[in-house]
Amino acid sequence: MDLLALADFTLVARHEGFGRAARAAGRPKATLSRRVAELEAALDLRLFERGGRLLKLTEEGRALYARTSRLLLEMEEATVAVASGGERPRGTLRISAPLLFSQTAMGRIAADFALAYPEVRLEVTTEDRAVDMIEEGVDLVIRVNPAPDESLVGRAFLRDRLVVVAPPDLARPEADTTVPAVVRSTADRALWRLKGPDGTRSVEIEPVLGLASLIMVRDAVRAGVGAGRLPISLVSRDIAEGRLVKWGDVDAPDIALWALYPSRRLLSARVSAFLDMLKRAFPEGKPEELAAYIDR
Repeated sequence: MDLLALADFTLVARHEGFGRAARAAGRPKATLSRRVAELEAALDLRLFERGGRLLKLTEEGRALYARTSRLLLEMEEATVAVASGGERPRGTLRISAPLLFSQTAMGRIAADFALAYPEVRLEVTTEDRAVDMIEEGVDLVIRVNPAPDESLVGRAFLRDRLVVVAPPDLARPEADTTVPAVVRSTADRALWRLKGPDGTRSVEIEPVLGLASLIMVRDAVRAGVGAGRLPISLVSRDIAEGRLVKWGDVDAPDIALWALYPSRRLLSARVSAFLDMLKRAFPEGKPEELAAYIDR
């Protein structure tokens, strides 16, 4: 594959035309047209729809541009870094983060990052789904307990755990009794298993309210609707101040938040700087650190 031809294709796609690309790069328009035509012939694909003042990418062209544009940018940044003896974070950093972490912590982290690295334009989107980083042009994703993925690398930067909490006036359940519960989905399991000093026991629940976010669940539990299963970081202050009572830890694996990026990409200075920012915010990665961050 001719990397120069790919670079010329990316240039033309970015500027939506041969003339605009030629003026921007100070290159002959005929040269760019010939190089793109050679690339199309080599791939046996049509990459542009020709005919109007602005070129439009074909479906294949959009797919190729999505994959090559950022890779070529990273190669250029790496070259500049080596030539200058170092690299200062600059450019655009796109991050996808889950809803709860975005609502409780990402705003302050993003603000601290923007103040520390003013030459970086940070864009954060909130997605609980697993985004396609290459297709959607995302540099870093934060995921909760992600499934193994050979195309991604990264590290767990924060851990949390689930607890069951209830309003103080809601009696702890006796055997063979059900408890009104606020859940993420009314199809939630009918039993919660709790760990305590006397071992593990089951609590039978009756979902009375299904809400879309854990912050909504916490607020409804505070209001006295029923018990809830929530991260300890989100309710530790309520427990300490007596607004909620902890019934026990949920018998389930801990929650792990991972920061991930594509394994085949060069780790840019922007991504590296953000990973360092997460490390400074949560140096030990404990739930208490997130709780303290939420209560700031």
